[in-house]
Amino acid sequence: MATFNYTVDTNPMAQTIGSVSNHVKATTTAVVAMQTAVIMAEEKAADFVCENVNKGFFALLRSQNSQKIAEALSKVDSFLMQLNQQTKQLLAIKGRMERDYNRISVRYMKIFNGLNINLKQRVIELDKPVMNFALREVEKISNRNRQLTATVPVSQMESISISQKIVASHVKNRGFKAVGAMTKFLSDIYEQKKLNSRIMLSSVSYFENSTISLPVVITEYNFDKYNNKNVEINIQPIGLSKQTQDTIKNVVMSNVDNMKWQNEAKINREIRSEFNTILAKANISSRVKDMANKLFLANNYQTVNI
Repeated sequence: MATFNYTVDTNPMAQTIGSVSNHVKATTTAVVAMQTAVIMAEEKAADFVCENVNKGFFALLRSQNSQKIAEALSKVDSFLMQLNQQTKQLLAIKGRMERDYNRISVRYMKIFNGLNINLKQRVIELDKPVMNFALREVEKISNRNRQLTATVPVSQMESISISQKIVASHVKNRGFKAVGAMTKFLSDIYEQKKLNSRIMLSSVSYFENSTISLPVVITEYNFDKYNNKNVEINIQPIGLSKQTQDTIKNVVMSNVDNMKWQNEAKINREIRSEFNTILAKANISSRVKDMANKLFLANNYQTVNI
């Protein structure tokens, strides 16, 4: 059998394998570098994503909180406006109640003062002599010691005679006053009897009811700087008793709030004529007269709508 021996040169393959090995090493180095770069890129990307997520979440929470704050502020502003409006309404109610209280207190004060004066006058008229005695004569009697003339226990004859004359004249004066008081007392009794005879009717009489019209002046004015108003009623007292006047004033005062007023287009001719007459007779300067006339023409008038 034939034998063949061949010699194969492996140096090129070895060199090639060596170069491949070098390339593999370079590739390994590149892969490691690439892996490191990828890791760093992923880390940067993760940091970027986390940072953006955090910013977005913070912006979302901030936006939600801003919306809640704005909503709360709007509610607080609305409540504050409501409270201010209610405060104004309460202050207006307070002012109206104060004006009503002042008007009612003034009205009832006038009524009770009038009743007190009327009752006092009636009590005095019931027994006028006794009241005159209690109010006038008792005081004189209690002061008689100071009004009597004292005499000097030790004096000369001339002074004694003069003192006796003074005492006698004083006694005569006191006697004259006593006689005058008795005379007045009797005359008052006589006048009281005549008054009772006119008041007390001997028989029942029937009177026919009738209606009369009386002029009434209603005056309203401010009496302080808080715009508190007072109403005053004036009527003509001729032919009317004090009780009748008070009754008419009370009835008009109770119906003042229910009266309906209407504006007048022009001033009444009689009122204007009366005002011009009073203004012409007034003892004031021409400047004051001109200002009063100007205010009179610029004023608005109202009358009761009956």
